[in-house]
Amino acid sequence: MNEQASLIAEIEAYCRQAGVAESTFGRRVVNDGKFVGRLRDGKGVTTATVAKVRGYLTEENKSAADSQKDDDALEAGSVGPASGDDNAAADGQDEKKKSAFRFYDNRQKYLMFVNTCSEKWVVAERAGMELAHIHPKPPALRVFDAGMGDGTVITGVMREMHRRFRTLPFYIVGKEISLEDVRLSLEKMSDRFYEHPATVLVVTNLYYTEAPTLTPRSMQAAATLNWIDVPLAGDSAHEFHEQIKEMQPTLAESWQVKPSEKTGNPLYVRPSVMVLYREDHKFLLDQIIPRPGQAHGDYDLVIASQPYRARLPDDFKVQKVIAPLARSLAPGGRLLGVHSHGADPGLEIIRRVWPGETPFISNRHDLLKGLKKELGKSHRDLNFNAYADKRALFRYDMHTLPSEVGGGGGIGTSTLLAAWNAATYVAQIEDERLEEVIAENDYLDATRSVLNEYNGLWFNDESFVVSRRRD
Repeated sequence: MNEQASLIAEIEAYCRQAGVAESTFGRRVVNDGKFVGRLRDGKGVTTATVAKVRGYLTEENKSAADSQKDDDALEAGSVGPASGDDNAAADGQDEKKKSAFRFYDNRQKYLMFVNTCSEKWVVAERAGMELAHIHPKPPALRVFDAGMGDGTVITGVMREMHRRFRTLPFYIVGKEISLEDVRLSLEKMSDRFYEHPATVLVVTNLYYTEAPTLTPRSMQAAATLNWIDVPLAGDSAHEFHEQIKEMQPTLAESWQVKPSEKTGNPLYVRPSVMVLYREDHKFLLDQIIPRPGQAHGDYDLVIASQPYRARLPDDFKVQKVIAPLARSLAPGGRLLGVHSHGADPGLEIIRRVWPGETPFISNRHDLLKGLKKELGKSHRDLNFNAYADKRALFRYDMHTLPSEVGGGGGIGTSTLLAAWNAATYVAQIEDERLEEVIAENDYLDATRSVLNEYNGLWFNDESFVVSRRRD
């Protein structure tokens, strides 16, 4: 019986971490959906079956550990060779610094970009369009944001959600590893809780393969999971803001990062999940508020806006980002993917400084083709929608004064620097390469020339949708 109890405990632990039902586990391993139930009832099991189950668990735990390493590489933005490559080791510290660049690492570049360009607004509007195609089921409309950033996109989507579904409870999960971005996002949420009281907001620093189910994949991470429950008292935006502000010390402790040994970029020190909701609606939201080990996916809308570095290989983007998000869709759910497309004045600036530069190596057709291959026949209920360019492509602009560009006057230095920052940020040019060109004024001349030629600066994004058929 001790052997049988130990086996049951191992199966339970695996099912919690993998986010699968025990009946599904039984069917996968021994073709018996009632296998775990029979074990609990004390039914006998052959040594061959035990060996088969233990072999399956060992293999799955090994795969989870390997996936954890890959997730670490993804969070760190690693694009270099594997750590066992002798040539990579010989490249030394300079190569390590180059591979350490990530899209969102430089706070100054990021903040200047999001405050001078309209991408967040436009993406929020694009995501809001998908709400017209979803059909939520009780107990809540469920949304997952695969990278909250400063919270502009998700708060914009929440406004549109309230307009369309003002009587439905909302369950919203936002993944974000950056402490500063979590702070910026939470600062915007007090008004959302006031306007839509039946809201459960979850913020987590877990990896893409973990965040949809709020469950770390490794046993060690699961044992140290930091689960923070935050019931907000009162009924005014000011009261909610004050309580969220008081969470700053908790955030500073829970969202600590450590440098990756491979790239030097940030990884979480401790996996954390913060659950916020209005205390006066706790009874109503009881079935929606997640508990440790009991959360599941099944999202009506998944927003994946710029969730990966553009230069990462397609297979890596598919396996470690898009596929896990697609698997988390509920029947009738929709995944909106957005990434930079190029063919715009921003890329023109880059190519006048670095001729032939090609930062955007993937398009939606390549990614969806890879996703179909990755998911295989196990997800035949998914539709992969690349759409025509007229629907899939959209543009956003850099804000300038109406008379500053194309009005006959000179373009101010601050505007040129903002445009240069936006172009290099979107194209993800490493700092080392930037240092080589900013010693001269050619980069400003190229920026000025493009702004005058196009009467402003804009960028193109590309979108695609993966949807699951309704029951």
